[in-house]
Amino acid sequence: MTRREAREQAFCILFEQAAGKESVEEILAAAEEARDFKPGSYARRVAFGSEANREKIDEVIAGNIRGWNIGRLSKVTLALLRLAVYEILFDEEIPVSVSINEAVELAKKYGGDEDAPYINGVLATVAKLAEGEKTDSGQPQ
Repeated sequence: MTRREAREQAFCILFEQAAGKESVEEILAAAEEARDFKPGSYARRVAFGSEANREKIDEVIAGNIRGWNIGRLSKVTLALLRLAVYEILFDEEIPVSVSINEAVELAKKYGGDEDAPYINGVLATVAKLAEGEKTDSGQPQ
């Protein structure tokens, strides 16, 4: 399985969580039982990591969606932002540009016409802030 496929699996898990409010563990158990869905290790790591760091991730998202409330974002946009912000802040293996590009590509596939440019703009701002924090402290805040 490619990293792109694993990222898409993680997006699907996070989307389902945003839509239904179940835990990642509950979503995975139900998915494996009903659909024979076996997410890769990267998808699981991102989904569980996003869930564990949800408060910080949502705080970062809320602080960078000018003129919007996080509750007004589409579930696709919210799931993609959570996925990419997790990677930007907590996964040093993934270059920031890759996280942004992959989120934009998934938005083109699953979102509406305005989702990809919106996500790109929000994540560009998040990336600049995260880079500043890493420069100041050596690691994300």
